[in-house]
Amino acid sequence: MEKWWFLALLLLIAIPTEAGINVGGGVGVNVGPVGGGGGVWIGGGINGNGNPPFSSGPSPSDLDRAFTALQAWKSAISDDPSKVLDSWVGPNVCSYTGVFCSPDSQEVAGIDLNHANLKGNLVQELSFLSQLSLLHLNSNRFSGQIPESLRDLTALQELDLSNNFFSGSFPTVTLQIPNLIYLDLRFNSFSGTIPDELFNRKLDAIFLNNNNFEGQIPESLGNSQASVINFANNQFTGNLPASFGFMGTKLKEVLFLNNRLTGCIPEGVGIFTDIKVFDASHNSLMGHLPDTISCLEDIEVLNLAHNNLSGVLPDLVCSLKSLVNLTVAYNFFSGFSQECTKLFYRNVGFDFSLNCIPGWNMQRPEPECSLIPGGGLNCLRIPGSKPLVCGSLYTSSSTSSP
Repeated sequence: MEKWWFLALLLLIAIPTEAGINVGGGVGVNVGPVGGGGGVWIGGGINGNGNPPFSSGPSPSDLDRAFTALQAWKSAISDDPSKVLDSWVGPNVCSYTGVFCSPDSQEVAGIDLNHANLKGNLVQELSFLSQLSLLHLNSNRFSGQIPESLRDLTALQELDLSNNFFSGSFPTVTLQIPNLIYLDLRFNSFSGTIPDELFNRKLDAIFLNNNNFEGQIPESLGNSQASVINFANNQFTGNLPASFGFMGTKLKEVLFLNNRLTGCIPEGVGIFTDIKVFDASHNSLMGHLPDTISCLEDIEVLNLAHNNLSGVLPDLVCSLKSLVNLTVAYNFFSGFSQECTKLFYRNVGFDFSLNCIPGWNMQRPEPECSLIPGGGLNCLRIPGSKPLVCGSLYTSSSTSSP
């Protein structure tokens, strides 16, 4: 996540000691409170303002265009209960609350109106802000269409539209913003399928959770360069893409929870040797766990609860050295190995309730265990006759490519 601070560091070097500094929060990965990326900017923050003098500045035409853009946007906002936009008067746009300017040029470099509770629409004129690199609008009441003109924001790197009232299909214009690396659409009412192109972009963080997206997750998922992807609380169906196993080691957190996914957990999940959080709970996944899960040496949270998984929970899973929480409750596991009992002494959260494990309390009634959903499902698994060498899948697939 360190890249989210490179803009801050560059700007901090040039900020005089008398300048006002507004530090935003870091990237948050969850399905609850909404948070955006961070940065250090000069200008009028929502909780304060200040604009130190500079001898140099943008050309009059740049200031005029910024003034035009922000006044057009102000006109499209119908409710401002906190009077956030009362300061949006006059040509000095760097003094506007929530608007931050670069110390070098005094051009608008960031807009942070998080939690401003504004009601209104986005406007085409926002494309006039040619140096805008950060646009954070979470926790407002914006609705309507995402303007197609946003594709012209060639400097934009962070776009946070979370926790608003946007709806309709996936806003494909966001995929035409050339340098975007952080995309947050969570907690809106977007619907329909997600485009293949989403995972072909150089996005480092993709938040889609808590919308109404549906259909299958594209096979292009395997092309993603993201370190964080959140699909939670939508209506995705079908199998986890087989390409999920070929994304490389950059992925740190992925959440599939509370969708309608079916089929097996792909064998390639073990290629993610650096992953720390994997949550596929509250779906309808079936079959046995792949042995390659044992390759997840850095995993801290593994949540597979509320699925239809079966078989014996193996030593390979319970011996993962970095585990903090292992949740397999509400499945159809028929037993677990001696290594799993040691989790209680390792201070690891281990929930295996409501499975089919004989001799343990809080398990399913016997009639429920007599017919395991998907019990005949044939998941492709690597034969276990030889010790598993983690990373061998990735190495062999790379070396065998033409």
